[in-house]
Amino acid sequence: MKIRFRSGLKMNCWCNSLVVREDTYHGLMPWFVSPRTKQFSLKQLILLLCLTSMFFATKAQETERLMLSGTGNDNTVNWDFFCTDGANSGKWSTIPVPSNWELQGFGKYNYGFNKEENKGKEQGLYKYKFAIPADWKNRKINIVFEGSMTDTEVKINGKSAGEIHQGSFYVFSYDISKLIKLGGDNLLEVKVSKHSANQSVNEAERKADFWIFGGIFRPVFLEALPQTHIDRIQIDAKADGNFNAQLAYTGDADKVEVELFGKDGKRFGDRFTSSIKKGTQKLMLNHQFSKPELWSSEFPNLYKATFTLIKNGKEIHQVSKKIGFRTIEVKERDGVYVNGVKIKFKGVNRHSFYPSSGRTTSKKISAADVLLMKEMNMNAVRMSHYPPDGHFLDVCDSLGLFVMDELAGWHGTYDTPTGTKLMKEMMLNDENHPSIIFWANGNEGGHNRELDHLFPEEDIQKRSVIHPWEVFGGFETTHYREFNYGIGNYDHGHNILMPTEFLHGMWDGGHGAGIEDYWNAMWNNTQSAGGFLWDFADQAVVRTDKNGELDTDGNHGPDGIVGPYHEKEGSFFTIKEVWSPVFVEKREMTAGFDGSFLLENRYAFTNLNQCTFEWKLKKLKSGDDSDFKAGKADAPNIKPFEKGKLKINLPSDWRSFDALYLTIKDVYDKELFTWSFPIALPKDDVEKIVVKTASSKVILKEDAKMYQVTANGIDLTFDKITGLLQQIKNAKGIIPFSNGPILQEGVNNFKNFTTKIDGENLIISSKFDKKESWNTLQWTIYPSGWLKMEVKYFPSAYFTTFVGLNFTYPETEIKAVEYKGNGPYRVWKNRMKGQQFGIWKKDYNNSATGEPAWQYPEFKGYYSNMYWCEFIGKQQSFKVLTDREDVFLRLFTPKKSKDTEYDNMSPTFPNGDISFMNGISAIGTKTQKPETTGPMGMKNIYYDFDKDPSRALEMTLYFDFSGK
Repeated sequence: MKIRFRSGLKMNCWCNSLVVREDTYHGLMPWFVSPRTKQFSLKQLILLLCLTSMFFATKAQETERLMLSGTGNDNTVNWDFFCTDGANSGKWSTIPVPSNWELQGFGKYNYGFNKEENKGKEQGLYKYKFAIPADWKNRKINIVFEGSMTDTEVKINGKSAGEIHQGSFYVFSYDISKLIKLGGDNLLEVKVSKHSANQSVNEAERKADFWIFGGIFRPVFLEALPQTHIDRIQIDAKADGNFNAQLAYTGDADKVEVELFGKDGKRFGDRFTSSIKKGTQKLMLNHQFSKPELWSSEFPNLYKATFTLIKNGKEIHQVSKKIGFRTIEVKERDGVYVNGVKIKFKGVNRHSFYPSSGRTTSKKISAADVLLMKEMNMNAVRMSHYPPDGHFLDVCDSLGLFVMDELAGWHGTYDTPTGTKLMKEMMLNDENHPSIIFWANGNEGGHNRELDHLFPEEDIQKRSVIHPWEVFGGFETTHYREFNYGIGNYDHGHNILMPTEFLHGMWDGGHGAGIEDYWNAMWNNTQSAGGFLWDFADQAVVRTDKNGELDTDGNHGPDGIVGPYHEKEGSFFTIKEVWSPVFVEKREMTAGFDGSFLLENRYAFTNLNQCTFEWKLKKLKSGDDSDFKAGKADAPNIKPFEKGKLKINLPSDWRSFDALYLTIKDVYDKELFTWSFPIALPKDDVEKIVVKTASSKVILKEDAKMYQVTANGIDLTFDKITGLLQQIKNAKGIIPFSNGPILQEGVNNFKNFTTKIDGENLIISSKFDKKESWNTLQWTIYPSGWLKMEVKYFPSAYFTTFVGLNFTYPETEIKAVEYKGNGPYRVWKNRMKGQQFGIWKKDYNNSATGEPAWQYPEFKGYYSNMYWCEFIGKQQSFKVLTDREDVFLRLFTPKKSKDTEYDNMSPTFPNGDISFMNGISAIGTKTQKPETTGPMGMKNIYYDFDKDPSRALEMTLYFDFSGK
């Protein structure tokens, strides 16, 4: 005996017991079933049958689904497969479905920029046998493909299911009710041509700046519906509780009933019904709900709306949709309002992509992507450049991200008949997601204008249509404009400013580099609606034809804020701080600090009294054994877009600690960011660490060329003419740190060195001369062996890429560094935010951002606010301290990855190997040079005031070469 519940439950009976398949029952068990055995007694079975017959006799059928493939890259089903060309072609084998066949070792890999004659144009032939459940008799049965690249021809039992579908990223289906056999095997045959016979499809989807693949890459399933069934539901649920829906159906019904359920499963508001006039197949529904919980990116409240067709009191078919009450309003020359509040979009572009599976993803990947975006304090995402998997939109609905959904058209367009069909497929599949607030008709010129009118005609919500990189519909969305760009347009125009791509990432450039300047401008521009960074993740694909290497197609794919497997780059944390919805104004930890911080609430819907504020005082030590005190502060009552004060009640001894940390968490207990505030200054560390006295004396020997100094077992050699440090030797041998200080973008005109004894200390110093030797160098050698260097200097020009001084140290000798300062990631002049003050231990690596093996944080580069650094060599170690604030440490020179022909990145580094800098270089983007990313990207500016020593830049360093 079999009993079918509308959820798809099957129960198999043997004698006097019944085993429930919990997987098909969604874990819902009757109260009298043992959770341990999940078996019924015969009496219990009879009771169950009575109850279920009463409960389900009049319940409507739900659409039932039978998966033919798996659900994603983490759940696949093998089908028979034949590839016509390329790798592993010309023979039948098997392939997991869904998948892109290149990732399974078939066919040919191509990037969209490859020449047409070099692109693979193979076909894939699929076969799969399936059986139809016997109780699907007299149902309408559809076969549904959620996505197939590209032209897809479907046959059931040797007969065509319908016309060939053209277009990769769209859900399409065929009615196969008359083609299938009940009670036996059915044969599904699919022929997929990855190069479309419709050239407009290739222009829109495959001539593009991304990897192009082939195959059935999204799930395939059968669905069974009663003959009278709901075809389409379009829902518009407004913030004021007004609920409108348009329902289309097939068959014969006299009434439709609607119910809403909240997250607690309880009905929300009243159930309401609407009569259906005979002969009507489409009807409008309207109801007013009272005080619904609204949907937004901050509070993504969802309801389940259930629609039931009824005939003569009998429920026939039921469909449920997740919905959100929200109102989207675009006000001309003003901005975008959600639920009456003006929104700034903190967005990013995202491809549907995973390295080991191409365009085949999973709900797990979708959730991971959205969680990373939320972790960066983003509130929006653009689908680039095609509609995503349905589960990605589900996750955006449930976790809260505003979405711009996009009809494909990278630079080319679909022809109008094809585009019309595909646009309607996109709308049918995606229209009810509350996360979607914009439609995009193509990208960067890929706009078929003949399709524009279809969006408002098909969309009950009348959401705005965007033409990315165009002024259209009241939006200025031009991509990659320079900071402060425009004469009567863009920053200085009249339209709503919302670049759908900006700060194009490549290698370590873009994204966080420049975002502080851009965001400050966007935040303060009343006509700015924010924008969307390019892009989320590096597009590095596993090459099954190249021993599994990860390939970004040179500099085309490494555009992400995270690596291919979600490795976090430095920009990740910069964005996280800059886009924090709580802005913390800078505070100095002086003796007069009273524990107050000025805050700005940049949330749209959250009061800061809903957040959590935690503080921690630390005494920093190497390792993880820092002493600390911690506590929570009362959350201040600061409404959205208002400013206020946070008061921390610090202990009386707070100034005895090294740093104060402030962590703010959102209403879901997720960290927005942790800000760090140094209490002790570099000079305080110098006073504690530097040892000057010893029982021995400083001994000086000199000849015509060198000063040779010995102190406490350390031998130091200085060039007598230039003053440069030439050699260091201790009891263990030579430390290969030498040839410095060499001024960078300054003149090494140290001259006329003399020596003198000051107490127990030896001083070697140059002489200042305004015309010939305006830069000065002084060495102080203490009896302890510690060495102090003082340089006063003037940059060589008004504008300099960087300023500071260099030393030589062989990269082959370095093993690691441990330093006190900001970390753990390197910085650029235009990417300073996102770091945390502390003590950081970093082992050497030769990682280049965006290249294998995506090892982060990188070792080489600039580090900010150095207090001290221990250089851990393979043979010996030494330590350098400074008593100056805002000193940058430079560690070697990172690999310069291949730039575009315009060389916009300009990741410039000084000469030498190790540098101590007063000013560092910025980095550009794929499309912009550093100076066009904003003021922070400009060169360093310093006016020398006629070489007056009192106005010179200063660098003071202390060296411990004892090797202890």
